[in-house]
Amino acid sequence: MSDLHRFSEKNPGCKIQTRVWSCVGCFSLFHIPCIQKWAKDSVFLLSSVTDEDFGQQQHPWPCPKCRAEYPPSSTPNRYVCYCGKVEDPPADPWLLPHSCGSVCDKDIRPVCGHSCLLLCHPGPCPPCPKMVSVSCMCGKASPLPRRCSNKAWSCQQPCGKILPCRQHTCTQPCHSGVCAPCPRISVQRCVCGREESERECASPEWHCQQVCAAVLSCGNHTCERVCHAGVCGPCPRSVSRTCPCGKSKSSQPCTEEVLTCGDTCDRQLACGIHTCSMRCHRGNCEICRQEVEKACRCARYRRMLPCHKEYLCDFKCPKTRSCHRHQCRRKCCPGNCPQCDQSCGRTLGCRNHKCPSVCHQGSCYPCPETVEVRCVCGSTVLIVPCGRERSTKPPRCKELCRCPPSCHHSTREPHRCHPGPCPPCRQPCLVPLANCSHLCPQPCHDVVLVRSQQVQLAGPWEQPTEPAFVKKALPCPPCQVPIPTACFGEHEVSPVPCHSRGPFSCKRPCGRTLTCGNHCCTKECHTVTAGNKADAGVECESCEEGCTKPRLPGCPHPCPLPCHRGDCPSCQQMIRQRCHCKISLLYVECMKLSSADEQTKVKLSSCSNQCPKELSCGHRCKELCHPGRCEERCQQRVKVRCPCKRIRKEFVCSRARQDQCLVECDETCRDQQKRADQVKEAEERAAQEEEQRKLQAELEAFEKRQRGRRGKKRGRREEVEEEGGRWERYRTWLLVSLCGALLASTAYYLLQLS
Repeated sequence: MSDLHRFSEKNPGCKIQTRVWSCVGCFSLFHIPCIQKWAKDSVFLLSSVTDEDFGQQQHPWPCPKCRAEYPPSSTPNRYVCYCGKVEDPPADPWLLPHSCGSVCDKDIRPVCGHSCLLLCHPGPCPPCPKMVSVSCMCGKASPLPRRCSNKAWSCQQPCGKILPCRQHTCTQPCHSGVCAPCPRISVQRCVCGREESERECASPEWHCQQVCAAVLSCGNHTCERVCHAGVCGPCPRSVSRTCPCGKSKSSQPCTEEVLTCGDTCDRQLACGIHTCSMRCHRGNCEICRQEVEKACRCARYRRMLPCHKEYLCDFKCPKTRSCHRHQCRRKCCPGNCPQCDQSCGRTLGCRNHKCPSVCHQGSCYPCPETVEVRCVCGSTVLIVPCGRERSTKPPRCKELCRCPPSCHHSTREPHRCHPGPCPPCRQPCLVPLANCSHLCPQPCHDVVLVRSQQVQLAGPWEQPTEPAFVKKALPCPPCQVPIPTACFGEHEVSPVPCHSRGPFSCKRPCGRTLTCGNHCCTKECHTVTAGNKADAGVECESCEEGCTKPRLPGCPHPCPLPCHRGDCPSCQQMIRQRCHCKISLLYVECMKLSSADEQTKVKLSSCSNQCPKELSCGHRCKELCHPGRCEERCQQRVKVRCPCKRIRKEFVCSRARQDQCLVECDETCRDQQKRADQVKEAEERAAQEEEQRKLQAELEAFEKRQRGRRGKKRGRREEVEEEGGRWERYRTWLLVSLCGALLASTAYYLLQLS
């Protein structure tokens, strides 16, 4: 359980908050109040341990899980979604909690130039899924399309780049990054060129240990630099030099020393506060002897002392040391108490010794002592850490077990030394059995674990008085030696156990032939007194079944006689069946039908009447009752008309169905068709005119209703005139329609006559 989880348990109110913060290192989610309290406590604890002046430095605070450090300014105080775009994201039941629902759009790491396309999500962004066309790592092969997250690939060809030694090329297969240093060895000179040595080509520059010793440009001194390249440079004494205190400069020849300036030194002393009050001098300054008021190390007391001395008071520190058991008790302790120097003395995990280490915090180290664990016979020894002897099994011993046997055998089976009781004896018992001369072949059963018969307990508070298993000597089992014995009916000779030897039933049917000569006795194997083994005896059953001999093919009737010897008589029964057309019932002798050939069977199954089936043309089949489908050759005479139904001729039905254009219209048919079309057009025109007149009459009536009545008398006169005019109009239309109907009926009658 982490420290933050323990803090959440101590502060149950923080679990109600839904505002969370996500770590950028491990992407763990924490409540904002919890992480704020964690950051504050972490900084406070670190400051109290490391700062002499408490709270003066800005210490980072770590993530509770991955320990990634954050500056104090990064303490979370805003609630944002996972991608950081929306502050205080609203709760949506259709979205992930704390998610804004928009595209994440973070830069994918490692940076490849693409952004995450998933919706706002917790945890790290997945690898880049886009396809890019990239060449191999050495750039020799042609580009191939690959996933952006796994775009680095090798063509397995030699790299061939020139190594830094400028002499050899890289022989490794196509790889990423900088080529490995050259592994070859060559003779190389040092930087100054005085010595040669065999060195790796990867480090061509090297320095020998000889001093340059070349005469400088001043001609008075030599170069003191060790093996270097290039010009030695000017003499360091020929440039402008300063006095020891550094206040005055002078240009002196390189053979002369610079004199002191006579002014006050004023260089800062070792205390870091005061300056040297002596005149300009060579060498180091003296210690600071100025009287100052100094505080003791624990900052409890102050006193006037020379600046170079340290003031320590006699106050003993009351703080607890790192072991959290003893006090510091050091004089003038500044707060950083040393480690505890007392002995720990706590009992170790082995429960046999005490901790010899210095007093410490946390668990003690394991006991350094060792203990010997021996096998049962003591021949094999295993050395284990102290305390492990209670849980360590005895070592495996290669010696034979020396325990005496617990059964009637003189010796045990040879087996290796082992802890615990010996395994049960598996030697054959070999004790003579009762009622026979055989020996017991079972494994030894003198000492066998048997479940004891325990008294039922009244409840869980009672304990059983006897163990669950007890050791007992079991009696020898019945003799199982097989003795060959024949069954009652002498069907087989089977091995029977010695303890149950004697005649037996093999459970098979008797199988002896009965007096009918067709069936066998079905009784279970029994004793038979007959002399012949194949014939049935008095003890066998009598045949009570009917005759089951097979009849002629096609005869479904069984033999009416009881089971008998010899052939069955011929079948005289009549078979009732339908004719081919399924209308009449026929009665045929079974013997005739079963012994007839195919043609005779067809004749016997025919009623000799005309077939009642209809052909596809609709006419009845002309053949007599027959099997199968009717032939589609209809010879019925049918009348065929021309398309206008005026000309009529007779043809055979089968020909009329095959040829659809046997009768065609002549010139007379065409003239009658034209006249009929003209009459139809005249009727359509008359109907249109009648419709126009009706519409005009309705329009005039509507206009009249709009004008209203102008007077009683005038209105009556107009009504009379209107009725007279309406009758005149309707009379004309009625006469025209009657004439058209007469013309149409006349034309139809003429067409029928022709």
